[in-house]
Amino acid sequence: MSEQLNERDYQRLAGIIQDHTGIRMPSAKRVMVEGRLRRRLRALDISGFDDYCRFLFERNGLDSEFVHLIDAVTTNKTDFFREPNHFDFLRDEAVPALLAAQPPGDDMIRIWSAACSTGAEAYTIAMVLTDLARQRSGFRFSILGTDISTVVLKQAATAVYPAVMADPIPPEMRRNYIMEARDKTRCEIRVVPEIRRLVHFRQLNLMDERYPVDRDVDVIFLRNVLIYFDKKTQHAVLERLCGHLRPGGFLILGHSESMAGARLRLRQVVPTIFRRE
Repeated sequence: MSEQLNERDYQRLAGIIQDHTGIRMPSAKRVMVEGRLRRRLRALDISGFDDYCRFLFERNGLDSEFVHLIDAVTTNKTDFFREPNHFDFLRDEAVPALLAAQPPGDDMIRIWSAACSTGAEAYTIAMVLTDLARQRSGFRFSILGTDISTVVLKQAATAVYPAVMADPIPPEMRRNYIMEARDKTRCEIRVVPEIRRLVHFRQLNLMDERYPVDRDVDVIFLRNVLIYFDKKTQHAVLERLCGHLRPGGFLILGHSESMAGARLRLRQVVPTIFRRE
């Protein structure tokens, strides 16, 4: 039984992952990849990594295993109200500016969470905008969440999370929009149906040449994703995304990311937040 990936097999897997997801997989990530793929070995009843790679590359198993491979190695860290100043900006600055610029009769604000993981970001947006819509009538909104991983999208659709994830949610929103499990031993929460109905989820690979998304999106969240791409891939993804952002729309990146070197018709409003000219 091979407990580790040899260098040749690891580089072959890393190449497939980067080609299809844009995510760099240097040798330093080998132990992480091995740990995550061991679950696939158990699921397939395969004894070691040598046999797993033979299954992928010599027995034509890659087609059937590809989705599981990508799900296993992609990072899906997310929280409710992560980087909370972004949601303050959405409520206090972005939505009022967008509504002021909307043509008569168009009261719809369209939001895209472009790497939504298990949905906490998209549901946070829904909570914030639901509260705002109650205070300020005269606008509607739609929220799309996309991710490459089908596993996290299934969890996003069910909206069930460990109870500890509710800690960053403001108390009033938690009372209004979060349900706790009746069985306290389960230590789970679920987003209420009112909020779940406001978010639609769809599988999407940011490496695709075209995105099946409308080209009049008002706000795109792309946070803590670009850091996994090389510069060339970063710029290509940003260019494609901005093609779906309407003039005057906002692009919101993570605090560890920048637009350095990207030649796009965007101006910085505040750090990590940009507006299309």
